[in-house]
Amino acid sequence: MSSFSRLVRFLAKNGRTYYGDAILPEGVTDIAKTKQARVIKGDIFGKYEVTDQVADVRLLLAPLALEDVKTVRCLGLNYALHAKEAGLPLPKYPVLFYKPVTSLSGPTDPIPVHPIAQEELGLDYEVELIIVIGKEARDVPESEALDYVFGYAVGNDVSHRDWQVARGGGQWSLGKGFDGWAPWGPGIVSSNVIKDPQTLQIITRVNGKVVQDSNTADQIFNVKQTIAFLSRGHTLLPGDLIWTGTPSGVGFGRKPQVWLEDGDVVEVEMEGVGIVTNKVEFTKESTSKL
Repeated sequence: MSSFSRLVRFLAKNGRTYYGDAILPEGVTDIAKTKQARVIKGDIFGKYEVTDQVADVRLLLAPLALEDVKTVRCLGLNYALHAKEAGLPLPKYPVLFYKPVTSLSGPTDPIPVHPIAQEELGLDYEVELIIVIGKEARDVPESEALDYVFGYAVGNDVSHRDWQVARGGGQWSLGKGFDGWAPWGPGIVSSNVIKDPQTLQIITRVNGKVVQDSNTADQIFNVKQTIAFLSRGHTLLPGDLIWTGTPSGVGFGRKPQVWLEDGDVVEVEMEGVGIVTNKVEFTKESTSKL
């Protein structure tokens, strides 16, 4: 349903921000390596054109502008080995929660950790396959679900386990919804390029060390099932993001547990899409001046 191959949103060297179709050398699939893109004009979820205008990329931004994102749906416990490491039974239905759009950030932005999230240990990483919905979907059968996919990206569902569990009141969003805690990108690969989203290697590295290494084949609810289920009685809109859960290897599941610290560099990578690289930055309490 898309004529682009690898959609990027970027700050160009001329100082302007564009949507574009990434130009990559032959054999390269990591969108993070994009140096040039063909400018896209029009409505990316409607009528648009991939033009012949080539712009030099200064900085890759979050693949969609905030005004183009509708909701950020997320699944928990959606990889079999992750459920096992958490000591929890496989869910009968997808476990759904939401992150605010203000948690979204770009593929090289820092991960800001507010002082309230520095009070206790528990800062964790979660690499995830992200589905981007391309057209309105309601009560979609599994057999047609992929027809509604605009494309795929990779992201880090940054989480604080203390705020998620002990202080969360039974809801996960508080420990996952801080500003900048959903870096994603580095672009969106068209569903015409990724035909089968259930065969993709997915990896996290912290300071260069591999801590998660799995495959989307381990998902409990695959992409087709997820879209079909979430659209039952609920309308999915163009620009909706669905984060499809993380595989095993997260910090809280390790013995001993491993938590992110100030200055750590986290890379999340998905086969055919590329790498999102973010540095953890503990921030200080802001003070207002009279």
